[in-house]
Amino acid sequence: MDTDVSTTDRPDDAGHLPQHLVVMGVAGSGKTTVATLLAQHLGTEYAEADQFHPEANIAKMSAGTPLTDEDRWPWLEAIRDWLSGEAEAGRSGVVTCSALKRSYRDLLRTARGRVCFVHLDGSPELLAERMAHRSGHFMPTSLLPSQLATLEPLDDDEPGFTLDVASTPEQIVDEILTRTRLSSAPGAR
Repeated sequence: MDTDVSTTDRPDDAGHLPQHLVVMGVAGSGKTTVATLLAQHLGTEYAEADQFHPEANIAKMSAGTPLTDEDRWPWLEAIRDWLSGEAEAGRSGVVTCSALKRSYRDLLRTARGRVCFVHLDGSPELLAERMAHRSGHFMPTSLLPSQLATLEPLDDDEPGFTLDVASTPEQIVDEILTRTRLSSAPGAR
């Protein structure tokens, strides 16, 4: 994992930089499941990126219309601001976000604290199968090809790593904890 720290990072009173984890990937990759478990293990704050979408974005996606970059910038800025707010309070954060493009991840990395991306990746068939079996989500399976076409995998100089979603959520969380060298909170598991 690249441990490069952006110039916007400022230590807390004890000299530590909060570590933020952005669980990223296309729809159906298990971001919510993994991020929820991860935050529980770490005893840290968790946010679902969908809660930061304006109603207009949700309406577009519900209608099967892919979002444009112009649609995404305010959403990404809101996620970045949440991460910065957590850091300002001396806390680390775990957030889900598709973070499909490098430029989106570059914006998220301007959050206060260190940002590490965990890219959950899987075959298009597995992702579509997962999407078909979930209920109550506004994102239709028909938008998966658009997300896959937009996805820019993590570059070597970006802080983060890619994991295969064919593993169980628990195995994925264990791998994240190992790779980031973060510890479970006392009493977690």
